[in-house]
Amino acid sequence: MDMTESAAKSHRTVSRVTAILELAAEQPGIRLGTLAWALDAPKSSVFGLVKGLVSTGYLVEDDSGFQLGPALGNLLTAERPNLADAARPTLEELRDTFDETAMLGTSVGDSVVYIAAAESRQLIRYSAPLRHRRPLFPPSAGKVLLAARSPRKRDAYLHSIIDDPERLDEARTELERVRAEGVAINRGETLPDVSATARPVVVHGRTLAAIAVAGPTTRIAERLPEIAEALVEATRAVTARLS
Repeated sequence: MDMTESAAKSHRTVSRVTAILELAAEQPGIRLGTLAWALDAPKSSVFGLVKGLVSTGYLVEDDSGFQLGPALGNLLTAERPNLADAARPTLEELRDTFDETAMLGTSVGDSVVYIAAAESRQLIRYSAPLRHRRPLFPPSAGKVLLAARSPRKRDAYLHSIIDDPERLDEARTELERVRAEGVAINRGETLPDVSATARPVVVHGRTLAAIAVAGPTTRIAERLPEIAEALVEATRAVTARLS
């Protein structure tokens, strides 16, 4: 393949990707077959592009089809104003109540991204990195977001990060519990000296985000059940503002 052919192929791929995003914006819930027909392209080729866009958060897939994902919002603005603004008073209230860092995280492809935080005022504290991709497992916010996915998607993600069969079964069991109880705990799994708990923000049956409170394990470990209980009302408050 010469340089001219290579450039033409790359241009065609870019054109198809942008067309997919535009079609998803115009027709939320668009199906793969419709995309292939609109692009006049083989379904197998379009599937590869769509799969890549879903894995990076530029598209999301549900039972109705494909629609735009949260990664586009991260490109267009420093944070997603509606969701972040709705959560900010609650994050500050949690910070003031427990004097630990409260964070709002959303799923972007196979990552959790914190888009807002109210940091503890204590000298030694957990500092949440905003707008950085982090794994969905084992952070507490990521566990909440991962648990909301279908079993097939949960398993696919877990298989991609866990090789040990016993650990894989433990992770599946934990996520089933998180889904059933609506609360996730991380006791030093991401960083040995940091622990956290999180609950989902659910609007019209869809998990949009997770609110987590994190701090040094020696200080926060015994308070995690108390904080998890406070997160029930905290997530309700954010849901009410978004609804």
